[in-house]
Amino acid sequence: MDIKFTTNANIIKALEVFVAVVETGQMTAAARLTGMTQSAASQHIGTLEKHYDVKLLDRSTRPVKPTQAGVMMYRHAGRILQAVGELASDMRHQGPTPISRLRLGLQASIATTLSPGLVRMAKDRFGVQDMVLHAGQSGDHEALLRTKQADIAITSDPLLDMDGLERHAVLTEAFLLVLPPGFDQPVLDLEQVLRHLPLVRFADTTNVGRRIGQHLRRLRLQPERVIQADRSSMVTACVADGMGFTLLTPTLLIDGLVERMPLDLRPLPGARMSRSITVVARDGELGELPKAFAEYARVSLVDQIAGQMGKIGSDALAGLEAEEEPA
Repeated sequence: MDIKFTTNANIIKALEVFVAVVETGQMTAAARLTGMTQSAASQHIGTLEKHYDVKLLDRSTRPVKPTQAGVMMYRHAGRILQAVGELASDMRHQGPTPISRLRLGLQASIATTLSPGLVRMAKDRFGVQDMVLHAGQSGDHEALLRTKQADIAITSDPLLDMDGLERHAVLTEAFLLVLPPGFDQPVLDLEQVLRHLPLVRFADTTNVGRRIGQHLRRLRLQPERVIQADRSSMVTACVADGMGFTLLTPTLLIDGLVERMPLDLRPLPGARMSRSITVVARDGELGELPKAFAEYARVSLVDQIAGQMGKIGSDALAGLEAEEEPA
């Protein structure tokens, strides 16, 4: 059934889909972020093009790119969706409690650890009545915040290119060398490890995958692309089964260690690398909640890491006590 602009809500939904397509470069990813099938997302774009009698996307390229008309539509859509999001936020906060509904994006690797405590805190301390939780990668969180489908995110990307956000540091963590059980070869550098084992890596579509790729290029290493995955639990499962080694941070290892996967954790040899986890929210909309979420996440993750990984996990929390909130 064709989608027609019978209401303003249809137009807003079509604009949300269009923005998601432009920012992800993929109709499939945009459909997933906006909670619909790829067919429905395509219909929204087609109806938008028909309504304004323009071609908005160049579908012959990968990733999909906006046309000249699409660039103009993207600018207008951003302003419209921001205004609609601000209206929705103001209306939600006029309910019987200061924050009646909260939409939270969580890094997939820490979602299981943090979700129960954050939900409890939101309801008991801040009076939130309704919570919507999204687990995913940092790219998912950016799209959700841009399209006003999330109010706050706990993510490995502080989204410094987005204006109008407040940011609260959670922790900074060093990457570790993760080996399969029983690995008994010398480990002076990653090149030595690669002589014996392939690298099980995160897909380049993920933020951590890109970070690891950059690190390897700096070391002038080009491991074969044998196994790629977009979830830490899949990566650790392959390593635990002896299929290779990987580079992960403590928070990326939590789920695997909770499931008692046999892993040999060591400091990363040679040049070190790290990543940060940050709470990001639209500036000033949620009062003290974002800061409280960051404080809870820090304590909860540190306790979990210390319990699962002992000294090597604690040592990998680089500069935690001195970490200051980014501007």
